[in-house]
Amino acid sequence: MSSETIRCRFAPSPTGKVHIGNIRAAIYNWLFARHTGGKFLLRIEDTDLERSTPEAIKALFECMEWLKLDWDEEVFYQTKNVKRHLEAVDKLIACGRAYKIEKTSRDGKTGEVVMFRMPKEGTIEFDDIVKGHMAKKAEDIQDFAIVRSDGSPIFHIANVVDDIDQNVTHIIRGDDHVENTFKHIEIFKALGACVPKYAHLSMIVNQQGKPYSKRDGAAFVGEFREQGYLPDALFNYLLLLGWNPGDEREVLSRDEMVKLFELERVHVTAAKFDMKKLAWMNGEYIKKIPAEDFASEVEKRSGAKESNAAKDKTWWAYLSSQLQPRVKFLNDIPSMTLPFVNDDFPFDEKAVEKRLKKPGVKELLFDIAERFEKAPNWEATELENVVKALSQGNGMGPWVHPIRVAVSGRGEGIGLFEMLQLLGREKTLARLRSAAEKLAQ
Repeated sequence: MSSETIRCRFAPSPTGKVHIGNIRAAIYNWLFARHTGGKFLLRIEDTDLERSTPEAIKALFECMEWLKLDWDEEVFYQTKNVKRHLEAVDKLIACGRAYKIEKTSRDGKTGEVVMFRMPKEGTIEFDDIVKGHMAKKAEDIQDFAIVRSDGSPIFHIANVVDDIDQNVTHIIRGDDHVENTFKHIEIFKALGACVPKYAHLSMIVNQQGKPYSKRDGAAFVGEFREQGYLPDALFNYLLLLGWNPGDEREVLSRDEMVKLFELERVHVTAAKFDMKKLAWMNGEYIKKIPAEDFASEVEKRSGAKESNAAKDKTWWAYLSSQLQPRVKFLNDIPSMTLPFVNDDFPFDEKAVEKRLKKPGVKELLFDIAERFEKAPNWEATELENVVKALSQGNGMGPWVHPIRVAVSGRGEGIGLFEMLQLLGREKTLARLRSAAEKLAQ
């Protein structure tokens, strides 16, 4: 099949939240289309009018735009194709592949339903690009409804007719649709249409091997965005949930992904979602943000008061250069920058107990404050030399840890001496003496 004829689609039913499993299918469809030079189509299966609200559809668009999943051609709305669905049903009835029957619903109402007639012998089979050869006896699949008693078309017929009308050549979706595929193949054949090629993607599971859900953590794209994940990091990670480039590379550019992506490399086994791995990848992408852009992000998210407006771009650039290798989530920036822009910051109780509540720490803090006060230059290397001289080559830990907690309230952070340079002489000395007086023993 030539690349010009390849057409694949993402066909979600918008409900306001986009699950990572669904968006991974969109990513695979998008990459396949871009890799082959084909078309990536977006179809909104909005027949559930209660859930497919304008707000839900807007949320879907925002999610796709955030992840840079651009689509070709106009968005296809399923509700606008209902006439074609019902015309196809009439055709199936006329040729004997569908029939009407009276059925009683769960609420006790009786109405006329249209059923699709499955063959009673033979085998339904197809070659799945991911899962290999798939086959099932036709007799094992019962006839199924394609039109409800209220006259509205059901997913099976609507989905197939839309695929025919959109000239879809490849259907890439989750393997929870495998059973549907056996049914849909028969509908394609009954309507005299070419059967598309199928690729069923394995499920995303938690660490226990069960389907990944909200109970396991963030499960919707919007939640990851709110938590400070970068779109490229989430895109990259979801791609690797079921696919790899054939070597050890994990962090890939979008161009590399497009060049390397092949459906034949998609894994058959379920993909385990690893939140730690995603956090690591997000950190790797944060490291790639241009320094100037990251500095602007730090300044914007720091919550710095107007009294800090005097801090120049050089100060912000230096702070950002220290933070960038350590930040895993953009949402961490406010807490990480708080001691630098505000004197009203919390002290970690465990860090205080471990580093300040020891005999002799009060004297140590007062002493180091006196020595720092005499430092000719307030620079990281100069301040480090002061502590090195005190340690006499036996390690600076006994000084570094109490100083860090005294000036920042935390037991970890950027390099201590870089921190002191950023805080400045006056603020550092005041905090050391205050902590010695109020917190240390």
